[in-house]
Amino acid sequence: MRTDVAVVGAGLSGLCAAALLTCLGVRCVVLEARDRIGGRICSVSSGAGGAESVRYDLGPAWFWPDIQPRMRQWVDEFGLSVFRQYADGAVLVERLGLQPAQKYEPGFVTEPPSMRLAGGMQSLVEAVAARLPQGCVRCGVRVSRIGFSDMGLIGVEAVGGTGNLTIKADRVILALPPRLVAGHIGFSPALPPSLHSALEVVPTWMAGQAKVLVIYESPFWRQRGLSGTVSSSVGPLGELHDASVPDGPPALFGFVSLPVGARRAMGQEALKQSVLAQLARLFGPQAAQPLGVYVADWAMDPDTAMPADCEPPSGHPAYGPLPELAGPWAGRLVFAGTEVAAEQGGYMEGAIEAATAAVEKLAGAISATRV
Repeated sequence: MRTDVAVVGAGLSGLCAAALLTCLGVRCVVLEARDRIGGRICSVSSGAGGAESVRYDLGPAWFWPDIQPRMRQWVDEFGLSVFRQYADGAVLVERLGLQPAQKYEPGFVTEPPSMRLAGGMQSLVEAVAARLPQGCVRCGVRVSRIGFSDMGLIGVEAVGGTGNLTIKADRVILALPPRLVAGHIGFSPALPPSLHSALEVVPTWMAGQAKVLVIYESPFWRQRGLSGTVSSSVGPLGELHDASVPDGPPALFGFVSLPVGARRAMGQEALKQSVLAQLARLFGPQAAQPLGVYVADWAMDPDTAMPADCEPPSGHPAYGPLPELAGPWAGRLVFAGTEVAAEQGGYMEGAIEAATAAVEKLAGAISATRV
């Protein structure tokens, strides 16, 4: 297959890059190893008393339109419904020891406010993908090698459900976490050793984390004047928030504080039971009777995390653009993805910024070849 640009990765950054290229009249193909689009954006339907469009986020859930103009622009352009993260009521703090959790009033409200999308963040990636030509995105296709082929084209070799696939392109955008690029894709000619080393040391955002979502029949915590926000030193959830969505069953979600090794040894079913025990301890016996419990352990996902990601960074990594390529790859291979964003790396805002920067890098060269 022949195209102008091959985009590797159908997360938000890869899809936005493809949409921008399409607007410029540039042919592109998006290759995604997963069987779905979105990458670390993953919204699930409860399957409990709601329509399929009632979804909850197991990946990123918040954005801040007051300080994230790119996200605001894309959300507004698609006419997506936005609502504020629920934070009314008291906050619970659970410290080590046998004493009950302490209640603090008033609760904590972020400024600027944390906003969410009705239908989950998946609604954004679906809206972006809908702008692309039919057949542009190919899921279940894992890229293994990128190298120059005949006539100076780049051959992107991949394996899919129907066998081997080679895409021949003038240019390639790698919209993947840098560590996945270094660990899973071979290059011919090889990338400069300094760049390969730089790729390996960039932490994949949230890759070492696990998120648990618990759906209920009623918002009993709100009825008790609680916001659903909890900070716990006991665990297994270290941080909890209200995950309820409009017109759907109420829910709570939390980030697991146990290290990856402990989660792996425990297994998901035991983790779920431990989470329910904690929620009952915090909110009462009703919390032990959910409609459903969902776990997304991103550290166990080979399309997200490398072994080096199992130890989460102590703070927000200092993300930014990678060193510029020289030699045969210059102007032919560019990186996108939130980890290489010049601004707000790690956030969805950064994913869009990196996609925009990648397309801008290629646009001049593409125009020159068409003159």
